[in-house]
Order: sequence, then C-alpha cells, then structure tokens
Amino acid sequence: MVSLIVASTDDDASMTLFEGMLRLGGWNDEITSNHGRFRTHHLRDVHLLLIDEIHVQADDIDIKHQDNVGVDVDDILILSRHVSSSNTPAITLHSIGLPGETPHGEAGRSGGIKGKIVPSNPLFAPLFRKMVELATSRGLGNDFDLTLETTHHGPLLSKPTLYIEVGSTEKEWLRTDVADVWAETISSVLGLEGSPPQYWDGNGEVMIGVGGGHYAPRHRSVILENNFWFSHILANYSLLFDDPIEGELPGGIWQHALEITVDATRSAFPNGDIFAHLDRKSFKGWQRSAIIEKLVELGIPVRRGKELSRR
Repeated sequence: MVSLIVASTDDDASMTLFEGMLRLGGWNDEITSNHGRFRTHHLRDVHLLLIDEIHVQADDIDIKHQDNVGVDVDDILILSRHVSSSNTPAITLHSIGLPGETPHGEAGRSGGIKGKIVPSNPLFAPLFRKMVELATSRGLGNDFDLTLETTHHGPLLSKPTLYIEVGSTEKEWLRTDVADVWAETISSVLGLEGSPPQYWDGNGEVMIGVGGGHYAPRHRSVILENNFWFSHILANYSLLFDDPIEGELPGGIWQHALEITVDATRSAFPNGDIFAHLDRKSFKGWQRSAIIEKLVELGIPVRRGKELSRR
C-alpha cells in the first residue's frame, strides 16, 4: 500500500513544500505518467506526485494514480497554500469535504461536491503534534499560528486524505524554513528516515470534533494534550438547524453532516474506538442535546474534557 503525497505546479506554496520534500533526499528518478510526474522513495512505499492542475479540482487523483501506476493507494497528503481573509500567517492542516453544504450533489466553489466528505487520513494527529513540536523548537510559533482547521473544500477522493498547508500570503508561501519543518514532519511520521511509520494499526481511540469556529481552538487543545487519533472537525457552519420542535429532533442538514462524518471515520479507522468531543459553549442547549442524541443513535459516545485522559 502506497502513501501518496501530491503537489501542484499551479500553487506556489505547494511547490515550496514539494521542493522541501525533495531536499530531504531518498527519492528515485522522476517517472512521467498520464496524470503527472512522480518519484518513489527508496526506503518506504511513498510516492511524491506533481500535477499541473490545481489540487482542489483534482477529483479521483488517487484512483488515477492507482490505475496508471499499478499500485494500491492507502492514504494521501496534499501540499497546499493556505488563504485567509485576515492574512494571518499560519502553518495548518485539515481534512476535506463539504459537510453541511447544499444543495447536495452540486459542485463546491473550491472543489468537492456539496454533501460529500472524504475519509480523514489517520496521520492527522501524529502530523499535527510533530509539526507543532518542530515549529515551536525553531521559533516559528512566534511568526505563525500553529493550528488546524475544520473540514472544508475539495477535491473529491476515495482514499483517506489530509491537506498540509502554509499561509496566508505569498510571503509565507515561499518560506523554505516552513517547508523544511513540514518535510521533516512528514518524513518522521512516514518513517522516511528509517524510524517506524506511525500508521493506524487498528487499535486506539479516535476523536471526532464537533462545533466551534473554523480554527477549532478547543479541539486543538484536546489533540495536543492527548494521544488520541483524530478524524474530522465539523464547524458550527456545517451544522445548521431548523427551529426546534418539542419532542422531536430538529430538522436541518446537521444530521446528514454528522452521519457522513461518522461513516467516513469508521472507513478510515476500522475497529477504532470512536468518540465525539463537543465545543459545548458554541451551541445552544437544545442544539447540544440534539447532537448528543443523534450521536448516541449513531453509536458514538460523547466525552467531555474532564473525561479525557491526559498523556
């Protein structure tokens, strides 16, 4: 099974991160295929793929790589720029999909299909913790937010996927020191330097984050303070409710968003001990009660901060 790292020539930050991966060495000669140009790693089953189209529109790039190269892709990391309205410098990562967007089946503004979600790469938590460790040790926490984000944008893929990002302006997109941190983080977690890779082994607690804003500070803290695996985070804007009706679960797209997130998490973490952590203060009481009831119906317990063991 192959871990596929994808970069795009149509994204300056993606190319900076791609070049950071190349600087680490260990890559064999470039091979040209119908879907792009790729290199294999001499030590691990990891492929580094360069495509010309912008990655958020590269639907089925996982299947194309499988079909053209004749390998089974297990998981995907996509190297990307980060953009925000505030232009705040950030080193960040997130799962992808468009939960909570309607009408279902319509193409999203930044790729993906509304109402569809992509399984989260199980390497989310190990990569986040390692990135924070390395970036902090090199003083980058003084210049950047070391953060994670809720699930958003495309492309639509089948394999567990994670976006690896730096932003939020061209100045940050071209920072080679950030590219080196991400390259070393990926290398460490995938075992490219010889250490054991940190893949999901079919055993462990897996957290779904529910609620809060786009940068999910409450969920961020829980992930840093514990050894859980991690899946998707659903922001409040993906959990829209109709008005409450006494004695019934309220209508709205929030139920579908929870359902597809739970299904995707079970797909990415087979046999995982899955639970949800709520940003409780971000919901009204009736919304919180409805979410908990729905999650219990889906077989997902809700755990509060005080119930989580610290590492």
